[in-house]
Amino acid sequence: MSLLRILLVISAVALLPGSASAAEGGALALHPISVVPFVVLLLCIAILPLVAEHWWHDNFNKAMVCLALSLPVIVYLFYEHFSGGKPALNLLGHEMFKYVSFIVLLASLFIVSGGIVLTGDLRATPLVNTMFLTVGSILASFIGTTGASMLLIRPMLRANRERDRTAHIPVFFIFTVSNIGGVLTPLGDPPLFLGFLKGVPFAWTFSLWPQWLVALGAVLVVFYIWDSIAYAGETKKALTKDDRWAEPLRIRGGANFALLAGIILGVLLQGWIPGETGETIGAGVMVLMAVLSLVGTPKSDRDANEFGWGPIVEVAVLFAGIFIAMVPALELLKLHGKTFGLTQPWQYFWATGLLSGLLDNAPTYLAFATMASGSDDLGLLAKQSPDILAAISCGAVFMGANTYIGNGPNFMVKAIAEAQGYKTPSFFVYFGYACLVLLPIFAVISLVFFPAR
Repeated sequence: MSLLRILLVISAVALLPGSASAAEGGALALHPISVVPFVVLLLCIAILPLVAEHWWHDNFNKAMVCLALSLPVIVYLFYEHFSGGKPALNLLGHEMFKYVSFIVLLASLFIVSGGIVLTGDLRATPLVNTMFLTVGSILASFIGTTGASMLLIRPMLRANRERDRTAHIPVFFIFTVSNIGGVLTPLGDPPLFLGFLKGVPFAWTFSLWPQWLVALGAVLVVFYIWDSIAYAGETKKALTKDDRWAEPLRIRGGANFALLAGIILGVLLQGWIPGETGETIGAGVMVLMAVLSLVGTPKSDRDANEFGWGPIVEVAVLFAGIFIAMVPALELLKLHGKTFGLTQPWQYFWATGLLSGLLDNAPTYLAFATMASGSDDLGLLAKQSPDILAAISCGAVFMGANTYIGNGPNFMVKAIAEAQGYKTPSFFVYFGYACLVLLPIFAVISLVFFPAR
């Protein structure tokens, strides 16, 4: 399957004949041209950071792009609702309700984890660095890849600041903590939480532990060997300085761990209490935890973490546009998804994964899962075709590490590393790292867990 065909999975629905015919299986037959804003928005998210980085860095400019591309969709859905006799605004309202639940989870994890401070400076041996990545990857599934990345990236960079050969450190941190580690629970990565909101049981993702263990274990082995070679090449002066400045790790803001447990309770309530009532109560619990963290955490702790609102505002703005613009695309995928010939788990693994790295893994996950399910209820897909949902989930989460734009924390880690004086790889050099390290591991995962049949 060529990359071009994978890209067409979302965009080519606009070329299919008969798209305006009667809806099948509960999906609305919206006009195919209505998918264009969604495709353009995803391309903007992928391309503008590369060609207009300074301009794109301003969240106001992101908001203007999202508004410009989502407003035509809103107008069209209004037209279809009141003139076309289709309940199009019901779809929009449903997705925006999901958006609120989605952003409340991410924001609450971001706020609460931002109140936990790790101080100290460990000796930056290969074993210590590998333990950093291991602990962070485990935490990622429970406090989110964003939360774990923000909690541990600064202590890990601080531990390695006396060394000279460190360009690989942020790269492997993104591979493991910011991506692969988040596959075990819906809390871990935005795609999986979207799946949870669409009916996938909370505990279902625990079944992905074999894939998680193989992927994470293989990357950690590669990192340990790579870092050991780099460590052996360090100067005596750098290693002496590293030994001299070492001090134990200490935790401040530990009360926020209890608030993280409260956020997990809020997510569980969304699954235990059916319908929008459960989502509302769960979101309320998460908001309460975030407020308690903001009120109860000393400002000095957040300052030590260089806590700022920019990253979560960026996520909120981009996903507001995505949730609105993807309404027609999801409906068209329900109607026509089966025509693309994706039938085997390995096809979904690579299609979802490669597109996740090029665009963003959350909407890519939702597009392919909806296409495979043929409905909004992804819980049915978890029951009827768990191997396909597993392939989509692993592809989205794991291969979000393929580029800087595949997952939200990737660019955040890169920016923090550069601010602390690290020379991070360019976009294409980073992609080279991913091709060298990750793609062979993903090929093994594909052969072992998603073989052709």
